[in-house]
Amino acid sequence: MSEEKPVRLPDPASVETVLASLQAQSADAGLAPALNKAFPGFAFTVATIDDFYWCSPHAVVAADGTRRSDHRAWIESELAELGGDLTAFWNRHRQAGEKFAEWRGASAFAFAPTGPGVADFIQLSLGREIEVLAGPVVDPDYRPNSVDHLFEPTWVSRDSAAEAQPLAGPVYRLRGRAGGGIVHMRSFLARRARIDKEQREASRPEVENRIIREVGPDGTRDTAFLDANPDWFDFVPRENRFFADWERSSACAHRIFDHWAFDIHDLEDRGQKREIGFIPRPLKMPAGKLALGVDISVHRLMERTEAIDAAIGLPFAWFFLMTHGHWVDPDVGDAIAEGLRQGRVRLPDRDAAVLLAWADKKYLF
Repeated sequence: MSEEKPVRLPDPASVETVLASLQAQSADAGLAPALNKAFPGFAFTVATIDDFYWCSPHAVVAADGTRRSDHRAWIESELAELGGDLTAFWNRHRQAGEKFAEWRGASAFAFAPTGPGVADFIQLSLGREIEVLAGPVVDPDYRPNSVDHLFEPTWVSRDSAAEAQPLAGPVYRLRGRAGGGIVHMRSFLARRARIDKEQREASRPEVENRIIREVGPDGTRDTAFLDANPDWFDFVPRENRFFADWERSSACAHRIFDHWAFDIHDLEDRGQKREIGFIPRPLKMPAGKLALGVDISVHRLMERTEAIDAAIGLPFAWFFLMTHGHWVDPDVGDAIAEGLRQGRVRLPDRDAAVLLAWADKKYLF
């Protein structure tokens, strides 16, 4: 946060106004300054993630470049004119040169600190999108078997590296309407812990009477659920543990949002259990995945985790990549934890405490 005290917190309407004001040719460089200007006292930074996505077709473009109507409306109108005959529609347009346009993009995040704590920051979840001329309105080689096939074209390549003629953009859009578009992380974590506790307390009468029945060669044994799970009502959600572990570890000297973004959701359907949480998204990734492997020594594992830390530029980076569940196999954490217990390897005391606590009570995303 800058020295100037914030006088206005970001809200969806104001953020969307800022995004709409950006010019395509300067949108990337201008996003953070525009946010800082709109919300005095905040110092935003922007990060993107290479997670290619596309949106449904939204427009039809004639062979001469003229834009026609909305994609779905155009298909419905053309089909109505032909009495719903898919074959006639296909024959009319398979060589007519019409193409459809769609938006393709990747995730982007804007962060601004609000204090010195690990969770003291605001995150904006955005999409960076480019409008492209994606492909012909019908598959020139195969007749459509349903109108849905026309609405959702599958005959064009949507690989992130696929070449497509750009028409407009880039533009930035606010995403994560399910409670995750604009989030103050400390408030979110408090809400996450509170909701989990409320849900567990609401189930207390049922849980206190729940029995685990085990059937074995020596007969049947009943165990009270709470005897087998004495910490059930003291559970700490994985999202809260992720931030607590960062604060307790060697990583705490670094801002967490310089290395991670968070796909946040907070869903509450009528009559359904409220679902709230996030999936952490690494902003910097190692060259490859670290798996336990056969006959690999704990000392060799330590060398590889140190190489990951060096590549990421963050102490104890490998641990958080492990909790993410993709880049470092959890078995690696178990092996190093066992090496610590046996005195075969060493970690800084604070990192050793975090790893051993994780090994005793695991969490993964």
